[in-house]
Amino acid sequence: MKRAAAILVLLAASGVLVFASGTKEGAGAKVGGSVSVLAVWGGGELDIFNSMVKPFSDATGIKVEFEGTRDLDAVLTTRVAAGNPPDIGALPGPGKMAEFARQGKMIDLSGVLDMAAMKKNYAQGWMDLGSVDGKLVGVFAKASLKGLVWYDPKNLAAAGVSVPPKTFNDLMSSSQAIAAKGTTPWSVGVESGAASGWAGTDWLEVIFLRMYGPDKYRQWYEGKLAWTSPEVKAAWQTWGRIVADPKMTYGGTQYELSTNFGSAFTPLFQNPPQAYYFLQATFIQSFIQKQFPDLKPVDDFNFFSFPPIDPKYGKGVEIAGDLVGMFKNTPQAATFIKYITTSDAQDFWVKAADGISPNRAVPIADYPDALSKNAAQILTSADIAVFDASDNMPSKMNAAFWSAILSYLANPDQLDSILAGLDKVRADAYSGS
Repeated sequence: MKRAAAILVLLAASGVLVFASGTKEGAGAKVGGSVSVLAVWGGGELDIFNSMVKPFSDATGIKVEFEGTRDLDAVLTTRVAAGNPPDIGALPGPGKMAEFARQGKMIDLSGVLDMAAMKKNYAQGWMDLGSVDGKLVGVFAKASLKGLVWYDPKNLAAAGVSVPPKTFNDLMSSSQAIAAKGTTPWSVGVESGAASGWAGTDWLEVIFLRMYGPDKYRQWYEGKLAWTSPEVKAAWQTWGRIVADPKMTYGGTQYELSTNFGSAFTPLFQNPPQAYYFLQATFIQSFIQKQFPDLKPVDDFNFFSFPPIDPKYGKGVEIAGDLVGMFKNTPQAATFIKYITTSDAQDFWVKAADGISPNRAVPIADYPDALSKNAAQILTSADIAVFDASDNMPSKMNAAFWSAILSYLANPDQLDSILAGLDKVRADAYSGS
């Protein structure tokens, strides 16, 4: 109850607690009623969300009605088009957020949040990512650092491999050395229900960023750089050195396509190991620890940033995050959106090793282990930071990108036709932008 009381005082002091009539009340007032939330969170993520919500509900009397779906884009688009959106919705990315905002479907949060506090606690870059045409319509509940290569330190040491590799060529050399001994170096899985393929886009994005830098990266997701361009094709071919070579990935094509992104790390921790490297964002730490609770961070599993390809862009980082917006301006929704931006709320994700907080008020000391502290420091010290490219693309382009990942893994020799097909979608997807 102490945490609930603290939240109640915090929200009341911010002038957020209101009754249905809209009148502001002092500490001790409860809002009551309910707020609907639509998001992708499930499994361990949903457990953390529920833990975060409990003190909020205790403090405010607001019942949080959660609906989870992995097909967030389609469900949210259908609900918004039908005039039946949730009060609060997680968003598939800045690109989709911009579409909704320009349709007039989202609430301007500058009239809801304490903007002085937001500017104090959030870097301007996070505010910009949540803004459309100068209006703040989305806020980040948590963030992930992408482009991380996960490994078991003991297994790599036994294989005679030292980490981290200084360059991509060093990483490939170590991969080839492992493969030469008869074990596949990489484990890759891109299955995710209706969203299957997205995990492969992360590979292309981190490779492209390290090859060509942030300006070309922006041209790519803005639709100004053709998919058939030499740059984009080269990024796919570079990825193909791993995923299109059956000696390089555990289980080959069938495993890549049928294995869920949230369990594809499993071969790394088998005895003997069936793979040594796995690429995924920081959020995967909670998945690893849930499946293998006896493993200790750093000692039994660790990560390094995907190594440089062009040294100029070696320290660039790709980020993603859970972007949340309001579709209905109710007292309950306003109270919830205020809460989810606070360090109190974001501490739940941080302490569970399930995200990096964009709120600067969350201290590094609250991160539960050396891995999560390291990720937070990498994110805050990066000289180049970009947001997930596919999440910045229009919905049609994003969906086609996911599908192209599946097509390429199944038939890597069809790359030219796959990229030509993406350019056809590009011509239509950006026509209104």
